[in-house]
Order: sequence, then C-alpha cells, then structure tokens
Amino acid sequence: MYPLLLICRRCKNISKENLINEEIRDKELRVIDNDGAQLGIMTLEDALELANEKKLDLVNISPNAKPPVCKILDYGKYRYELQKREKEAKKKQKITSVKEIRLSTFIEAHDIQVKANTAIKFLKDGDRLKVSLRFKGREKDYASRGLEVMKQFAEAVSSVGVVEKKPEFEGRSLIMIVAPKADK
Repeated sequence: MYPLLLICRRCKNISKENLINEEIRDKELRVIDNDGAQLGIMTLEDALELANEKKLDLVNISPNAKPPVCKILDYGKYRYELQKREKEAKKKQKITSVKEIRLSTFIEAHDIQVKANTAIKFLKDGDRLKVSLRFKGREKDYASRGLEVMKQFAEAVSSVGVVEKKPEFEGRSLIMIVAPKADK
C-alpha cells in the first residue's frame, strides 16, 4: 500500500510542473535556445548534450505540441519568473464581496437613513449589496409598503450605488441588489 502512495505523489508532481532533463520521455523534440533562436527538431540525447554544454537545463515548455517544444534555460530562474508573474497577477485581482442589509416593513425614515449610511460605506469599498426585507406573519399583505421602503432606500444610496436587480420576491423576502457606480 505504501509504494502506491509514492507513485501517486510522484505523478502529481510531474503533471503540475514542467518536465526537465532526464524526465522528458519523447524521442524527438523541437529545441529553442536560451536566446530564443530555434535550433530545430533533434533527438532527446542531442538536446540534453547541448544543454549540458551550456550548463543549463532542458525544459519541456509545451508537451502537447507535435513534436514537443523544449527550451534550454536555467530552470530555477524560469520557475522564479513564473512565480513572480503569478504573484503579480494575484495582486491585481479585485475581490468583490456581497454585503447584506436587512430592512423591515414598518421602518422609520431615520432608520432607513442610518442603514443607507452603512450601505454607502460598503459601496465605497467596492462591495455589492444585497438588501433584504423579510415579511413576518401577515406583513405579506403590506407588500406595497415593502416596495416603498425599498424605493426610499435605493434613493438614499443613489449617490454611490446603482440598483442592479430590482426588488423581487424570493419566498417571504423582498430582495434587491445594489452595485457601486462605475468611476468615470
């Protein structure tokens, strides 16, 4: 049972990373020099010999091509550059989250303004907003009052947000989505 685990781990490592030097199993390869010049199609042995002469690694950068494309380069430096690019791309991603504000059917105007001020902070941070109004018991008979409350709330946050999804019923709740305004 234990040797099987080792084989599985080894397979995972090989599939995640590029094959280098003796790990490459193809007989013919298209080889690119470390300067970017194409050296043509050659056998694995010739490519490895050429890489050893330059004291660099032979890295399979495109294993699915026919024949596979290998490049002669410093593998440590190549991995470092890839990690650096991935880290840079991760930094530039903007993660938006959805915050929720809950209202009630018979909420006072001042309370709507307090909730709107909280919502404005969320919208300024770039978060989307889910505004929900839950009807309890017989409050469902006052659906028009709920729509009016939602309309007042939308007007209160209209300076920084835009209604992305108009108020709709989902079960016993009235749901509205507000997104931050796009900067122009």
